[in-house]
Amino acid sequence: MSSNSKNPFLNNKIFNSTKEEVHEATIIGHEQTMTLSGTINKSLILFLLLTAAAMITWWMAFNGQNPTIPMIGGAIMGLVLVIIATFKPQHSGVLAPGYAIFEGLFIGGLSAIFEAKYPGIVTQAVGATFVTFAVCLGLYKYKIVQVTERFKSIVIAATLAIATYYLISWLVSLFTNFSPVHHGNSMASIGISAFVIVIAAMNLFLDFDQIEEGSTRRMPKFMEWYGAMGLMITLVWLYVEFLRLLSKLNSKD
Repeated sequence: MSSNSKNPFLNNKIFNSTKEEVHEATIIGHEQTMTLSGTINKSLILFLLLTAAAMITWWMAFNGQNPTIPMIGGAIMGLVLVIIATFKPQHSGVLAPGYAIFEGLFIGGLSAIFEAKYPGIVTQAVGATFVTFAVCLGLYKYKIVQVTERFKSIVIAATLAIATYYLISWLVSLFTNFSPVHHGNSMASIGISAFVIVIAAMNLFLDFDQIEEGSTRRMPKFMEWYGAMGLMITLVWLYVEFLRLLSKLNSKD
């Protein structure tokens, strides 16, 4: 399978440069290289850390305390750690757990806000996220969906288009009375949310592909944390988009 993935986080440049470092070494034992099971275990650790941190701001919100500061701080710090990890993947062993904790603070507060307005929405969003993950994993595992170069190009192009649209909409709304199309509960807004969820789900295939290739090529052990972090970023994005879609559907009732 070709390795030229352009996944924004699990990008090919980092995997290839790491591959060259491995080949320059004389012998690297199996316990020193990236494995699929090791990446899965680290993904579970990140998930537990994120959940534990989310419970903090969730508890604050439902006990009369304002979770805004830790929620916003968590979002900012999570983004900073992602950027650092992109350029310094060798430090992923520290950056990935840090990201999970800070992002958990953000997710917990955000979830509490949505839950207060739409009771039961968090359970629905969590369920939808896990079902989507399981379906995508099954489709990838049994080769029903092939991660070809064309597939990668389409997913990355769509992902960048979404990011650009969100950024421009946000900047314009800061200085004008412009209301982005994806705001509100119109059919167009719901359609955009559904489209974004599909693209987010398709990014899972790119994550699976890079993790599998990294373990096959026996990348350094720290790439397990890097791969797990990339997977967690996609899952968080998917969960937030499900929250947004469900809130729009509930507000139409």
